[in-house]
Amino acid sequence: MASVSTTIQRVQISDISQKRRISTGIIEICVAVFIYFVFASKIAAETLTTFVMTPGGITAGAMADWVLPTRVTLLVLTALCLLIGVYQLVKGFGKATNGLMGLVFLFFIFSFLTWQASGKSLNLAGMLSSAVLLAVPITLGAFTGLLCESAGVINIAIEGMMLMAAMMGALMGSLTGNVWLGLLFGVLSSLALAAIHAVLSIKYKINQIISGTVINIFSTGMTSFLSQKFLQVHQQLNSPPMFQRVQIPGLSEIPLIGPIFFNTNFFVYMMFVLLIVIQVALYSTRWGLRMRSVGEHPKAADTLGINVIRTRYMAVLLGGVVAGLAGAFFTLGSVGRFDEGMTAGKGFIGLAAMIFGNYSPIGAIGAGMLFGFADSLGSKLSLLGSAIPSTLMSTAPYLITMIVLAGFIGKGHVPAADGEVYTKE
Repeated sequence: MASVSTTIQRVQISDISQKRRISTGIIEICVAVFIYFVFASKIAAETLTTFVMTPGGITAGAMADWVLPTRVTLLVLTALCLLIGVYQLVKGFGKATNGLMGLVFLFFIFSFLTWQASGKSLNLAGMLSSAVLLAVPITLGAFTGLLCESAGVINIAIEGMMLMAAMMGALMGSLTGNVWLGLLFGVLSSLALAAIHAVLSIKYKINQIISGTVINIFSTGMTSFLSQKFLQVHQQLNSPPMFQRVQIPGLSEIPLIGPIFFNTNFFVYMMFVLLIVIQVALYSTRWGLRMRSVGEHPKAADTLGINVIRTRYMAVLLGGVVAGLAGAFFTLGSVGRFDEGMTAGKGFIGLAAMIFGNYSPIGAIGAGMLFGFADSLGSKLSLLGSAIPSTLMSTAPYLITMIVLAGFIGKGHVPAADGEVYTKE
């Protein structure tokens, strides 16, 4: 009987995998067809597109501009998308499906930019630099979710933690005049909310979704009240110092890569440091093995002597620290002031990036970069005189989030005990 059940389950998984392979291949082929008929077929053969390859205001690592034949470039991108789609449809890419889907999306975006800037000039390096900055809160939000869910705790309170950290970072940074103290208090405020979430969901076994929702509502209301009552009335309380660009000697001179990744602010460097730390900690240490075992099978982990409750507390609190960094970025690394609701759903998009990245740090940062790039499109379209309203393009990250959640959830390796409460026997 058990053998029959296992066989049926394998057949069902195979059927689902085949359907996803076919649907993904069809989407990629449709992208190729769209690029050809909407973009390439309407461009004159002699048209050129110029991409500026050095961000504005930066001299180190300057690079010559790209001048591309618009029609030829679009035809090449069409062929690449078509080849990927046909191979996906016929054989499939297996575990690399998400990555190739992301690559096709990047091809589509580049073809759109090539078409939109035909006969004009676009600072592509500036757009990429902006995309990296916009990816910071999304990626850190994905890291937060990854830390929590690796131990089996769902955390949808990331948005509220980020929002509270953003406000506290601005307030305490303004009061002290010290950007590091602002960052510290921002992280501590997020850590306090993470502790509340941990106590409610682990000790009192409240539904983790409800607990996270309560924290989000509380943060939205509290930050709005304090902003209207104090920060908007007394502007000196909403003028924090900001982290400035830090240029890494030698590396910042590398063309294109240097100005984007090695001549930026503290939060971008921290994002990559956390990528390495979390990747190594989760997959190359005993601590990471124990944390993941708690997320997969807490009862078995408990039997082996692992303190499940303490491990889950640790995971949620560490996630709170990372969410605090993400929130502080808005006020101390990007805008320089606090505005109500300024996180604008980036915490939820971070969870989508975690799912799209297959619950891995490397996948999460790749998805975060993808979302960040989509987010930077709207601000650049107006400079090109696009017929597409920039306000419409600003919805791109949220549309991608819905597509990712609808099309990729269930494909990644979700921890088996994710969201399940545990009672020590």
